Amino acid sequence: MSELPITTIVGGAAFVAGLVFGATAQRTNFCTMGALSDIVFMDDWRRFRAWMLALAVGMIVSQGMHQGGLIDLGKSIYLQGPLAWAGAIIGGVLFGFGMTLAGGCGNKTLVRIGGGNLKSVVTFLVIGLFAYMTLKGLIGLGRVQIEAITNISMTGVAANQGLPALLTAWGLTEGLARWLTVALIAGGLLVFCFKDAEFRAAPHDIIGGLIIGLLVPAGWWITGMLGADDFDPTPLSSFTFVAPMGDSMMYLMTYTGATITFGIAAIGGVIVGAFLSALTGKSFHIEAFSDAADMGRHLIGAAMMGTGGVMAMGCTIGQGLTGISTLSATSVIALAAILFGGVWGLKYMEEGNVGAALKATLGRG
Repeated sequence: MSELPITTIVGGAAFVAGLVFGATAQRTNFCTMGALSDIVFMDDWRRFRAWMLALAVGMIVSQGMHQGGLIDLGKSIYLQGPLAWAGAIIGGVLFGFGMTLAGGCGNKTLVRIGGGNLKSVVTFLVIGLFAYMTLKGLIGLGRVQIEAITNISMTGVAANQGLPALLTAWGLTEGLARWLTVALIAGGLLVFCFKDAEFRAAPHDIIGGLIIGLLVPAGWWITGMLGADDFDPTPLSSFTFVAPMGDSMMYLMTYTGATITFGIAAIGGVIVGAFLSALTGKSFHIEAFSDAADMGRHLIGAAMMGTGGVMAMGCTIGQGLTGISTLSATSVIALAAILFGGVWGLKYMEEGNVGAALKATLGRG
């Protein structure tokens, strides 16, 4: 195995982790937009609690790995650089609203592809196209300008934009700041999850949250430890789906001159894992757009997701689970914006008017 290129080792492990992710998400119906929809339309919080459980588990284990010296979360993109608050807010709201139009977040799009949904294939392609346009293309010009005007440098303020670093700047020791933050956030989320009798009686939601949550530190382990190399170290990363969709499209088109990454391999694994789960569960079926309006909604939503996901530096998984596992302040802002955008989008689907939906989201309608 040591003779294999490090990219092959990381890619293979990422694909296996993606298989587990895809099969789990498909079988347990783990989905951010679905969780919000359950709350808005049915006042059912079980799937949202499963999502919060995944967030808490991912945070606790990831921080434990960092504290134990197994990985250095300070090398992740979520802690490096300035506090990108404007991109997190604008991009988060765009992504959240867009995922309601497109029928699900990036994770759900991949799972639905594995289940035979042709609408999600189109959504994937449009997300990837707009993600690349926002990352390196035409839309990227505007993104860079927004970042240049609004980003807040952490130089002279704190070691990085992580919540523990900010608390340390106020006088706390690093270890105390880190575990106080974990105790307050993750501990509060665990209480929120398990205080509910309906959630405690939903083993598939609990299992889904636990497995998805553990896959976040698994991603850190794959890239930070399995991918460790003195000459060509793998960039520290874990599960995120928007930018890697664009990378996957480029990889498929330029395979002979391209290198597989954790994100590309993980996306392939999620699709295959969902496909195998759908086959064994006898839920695989081909689904297409019902009419032109349905296609239009998906195209607009996918464009918003691709643009917003890159501006926010991640999707519901990338910022919501992976980013927050690093305790990044930007990730907290981005997740809040995504959830707000998601509720706004759901209200829009119900009201049929953007302004009325916004008022309803703000509690004024």
